[in-house]
Amino acid sequence: MGRVISFINPSKGVGKTATCVNLAATLAARGKRVLAVDSAPNARATAWLGVRDVQRSVYDILAEDEDAEACFCRTASGVELLPADTRLSDAEQALIYRRDRESALKQTLGGMRGAFDFILIDCPSSVGLLTVNALTASDGYIVPVCAERFEEDSLALLVNTAMLVRRHLNKDLRMEGALLTMYDMRAAAARHASNEAEHAFGKCVYATVIPRSTRLAESSEGGMPATLYDAKCLGARAYETFCEEFLRRSERGD
Repeated sequence: MGRVISFINPSKGVGKTATCVNLAATLAARGKRVLAVDSAPNARATAWLGVRDVQRSVYDILAEDEDAEACFCRTASGVELLPADTRLSDAEQALIYRRDRESALKQTLGGMRGAFDFILIDCPSSVGLLTVNALTASDGYIVPVCAERFEEDSLALLVNTAMLVRRHLNKDLRMEGALLTMYDMRAAAARHASNEAEHAFGKCVYATVIPRSTRLAESSEGGMPATLYDAKCLGARAYETFCEEFLRRSERGD
């Protein structure tokens, strides 16, 4: 059965979408069957995976009861995608009237686990119903932490939300790890963020760090993961290393 992992952080600009997209592409390149689910209204993961003309999206699944398979998009990286569009901004209002509003996405993904090794969900930069749906559907979650700033209040909100979901909606939810992104080893802020992350998350902090990379940022504009855009750039190589660490942890059940 495929594992479902959410990427969450209420703060913007922390590398959440970059981590979801590039891990998905790196796993697919290693022969894993990967589904990416874009549940963010800004649809950045959808665009980063090269999908521009979205006919049906996660909105249609959550708000219109559309069959998920009708929404699938195949991407150049080999990742299957359930795309997003701007209508997701209205999804939370639509979900309020559903009896299963916290578990709608879980019901959708439940029947797909056998078809994929990993299902990766890019969450919005908020802790509303879309994020709650993602956590309710997930086995675990990864927290990208920007090494240029450690936003304690946002991370405390995240941890509290995850705790409430685990208590009331998904008792098996667990934290997979925290990943430092936009890391510059020369900067005092990066060292401070690393220390704060270790204090907050302990052994859950990944050994891999993702450096700030111009080519990684460019790959987003180019509509392809960094490993396809420039496999030799620092960002792409860092995500290859992260993928290895992620798989080792998954195999050990850490």
